[in-house]
Amino acid sequence: MLEVHLESKRVTVRKAPLPRTREGFARIRMLAAGICSTDIQLQRGYYGFAGTPGHEFAGEVVNINGSSEDQAAWMGQRVAGEINLACTHCEWCSRGLGRHCPRRTVLGIVKHPGAFREFLTLPIRNLHRIPDGLSTERAVFIEPVAAACEILDQVKIKMDDRVAVLGDGKLGLLITQVLAAHGAEVRLFGRHREKMRLVEGPQVTTEIPGKKLPEREFPIVVDATGSADGLRRAIGMCVPRGIVVMKSTVHGVVPIDTAPAIVNEITLIGSRCGRFEPAIRLLSSGRVRVDRFISSEYPLDRAAEAFRRAASKGVLKVLLRPPE
Repeated sequence: MLEVHLESKRVTVRKAPLPRTREGFARIRMLAAGICSTDIQLQRGYYGFAGTPGHEFAGEVVNINGSSEDQAAWMGQRVAGEINLACTHCEWCSRGLGRHCPRRTVLGIVKHPGAFREFLTLPIRNLHRIPDGLSTERAVFIEPVAAACEILDQVKIKMDDRVAVLGDGKLGLLITQVLAAHGAEVRLFGRHREKMRLVEGPQVTTEIPGKKLPEREFPIVVDATGSADGLRRAIGMCVPRGIVVMKSTVHGVVPIDTAPAIVNEITLIGSRCGRFEPAIRLLSSGRVRVDRFISSEYPLDRAAEAFRRAASKGVLKVLLRPPE
């Protein structure tokens, strides 16, 4: 099979043997996979990564190493997969926090080859069926929409609560839609009018800020800028005793003056992966719309070109497909 390999900031495509399906695992044929900001950061040196990236995908189960019940339930199914492979028996796993298992591997990020290959493997317990009415292309967004939904599991947001979202990249646009679908009054701050138009609606207003952002105005602020300066700006926009949700992962150390957060007693919440079930419901119902987010599609053997396109200004989502 073909797989993408990242190393020393280079994107190459190489031949590799089919992955072995371990006990309790499924082998999945990749149908479509999305290049996200994390993949771009991995290419640039985040985590010192070397290997096959990719964690946003939709695929078809082609092999199961499990019980006859598992075989009957999963063979031939279209699936998405949760990216954290937990040990299942430590204290964190026993508390239902497998996403924070200290021995976990992470699809396409930490010690488990990712979805940018013709075939990948995941534990059967990580799989979620893609409903018949949800297209393969839209299903690629299940994982990032789940990450946006995680905010609602972490922060109590009431109907008509005022929330600021900083950043009009892919994740910022998804977060805006998820919070608006929940009933929040969202103000999205970004730099690209054409991107922000994709999510404008009754619950969403957008703004290209000038040199100065609003100060001490929002009870909840989400930093999805992906920039080293985003957290500082989010703290400045938050009211005293408000909440800042941190959604950006940035390669390198982020310098920040903590005094404003301490003096104003602001709660900082790191936010990462989320549950797939609400994401699947939002995408299936059309309450989160992603069709216009797809900028380009490339076959797997043109991955280097796809990565260049994904890193280009103004591009939202680039999909990889199996080789033609």
